[in-house]
Amino acid sequence: MDTTIARPPVATETEWQAAHDELLVKEKELTRARDTLAAERRRLPMVPISKDYVFEGPEGETDLPGLFDGRNQLILYHFMLTPGDDPCVGCSYFTDYVGPLEHLHDRDISMVLVSLAPVAELESVKKRMGWDIPWYSSGGGDFNRDFGRTTDRGETFGLSVFLRDGDDVFRTYFTEGRGVEAVNLMDLTPYGRQQEWEDSPEGWPQGPTYGAGKLHDEYGPTPSAPSAS
Repeated sequence: MDTTIARPPVATETEWQAAHDELLVKEKELTRARDTLAAERRRLPMVPISKDYVFEGPEGETDLPGLFDGRNQLILYHFMLTPGDDPCVGCSYFTDYVGPLEHLHDRDISMVLVSLAPVAELESVKKRMGWDIPWYSSGGGDFNRDFGRTTDRGETFGLSVFLRDGDDVFRTYFTEGRGVEAVNLMDLTPYGRQQEWEDSPEGWPQGPTYGAGKLHDEYGPTPSAPSAS
């Protein structure tokens, strides 16, 4: 081991256990605080999106309801990539950590990336990075500017969450900066993880806490999502 690199102090097993137990108290407090915050997030009001937006993907043009791919909740990451530019390193880190989408799909959640760059550039980066997440171009409209991602200071990133009721779309949540770090994506959606331990409003979909998840290749085809109404 390189002795020039600083290391934690050496302790006995008893000393380590005592320090660990003290830290564990604080970690449990943080977990409970995070759960409380997620419960408040599920009770946020929502705002209707009345403007028609057009996005372009590999299969052609679609609208905002089309990004849901038949599901009722949508997580949309505003990925910083303008025409002819290199992809944002921070946005790439975030996308690397998303993982298989089947876990989200099983909870009626779709997820997409949206950038200003044209589809050909998005597909090139997607292939290079080995990502499976759907990626759409918003370069032909006002979506980025309307949602505050294009400003006089340039482009920036963020994460928006939407709920669909038929063809009606509502924005339920938004975060940016360090708010996108180390999050359980399901906790950002209006219905959360949909497990019975969660503090959710009456009538929210919930099921068993344990045994609800699967390996991502065990879900099979996702059935068509029912209307949220």
